[in-house]
Amino acid sequence: MTKEGADQVRQINYEEGVRWLFSFLSPDKRKTYCLYEAPNADAIRIAARRANIPADVVIEVSEIRPEMFA
Repeated sequence: MTKEGADQVRQINYEEGVRWLFSFLSPDKRKTYCLYEAPNADAIRIAARRANIPADVVIEVSEIRPEMFA
């Protein structure tokens, strides 16, 4: 990944309302898991397609925090 390529991905994410939070590799380093904030799962799929980044599975989750149970 070049700086120009990373800038392009950031611009695409911005345009689609997607914010990358973090990524990590599986222990065998064959899979990457990424956490994003986005308006919906389709925004992530669209941004990935536009950036030519594989997004084989997108799972939508809700946020849960400990203080919600206090």
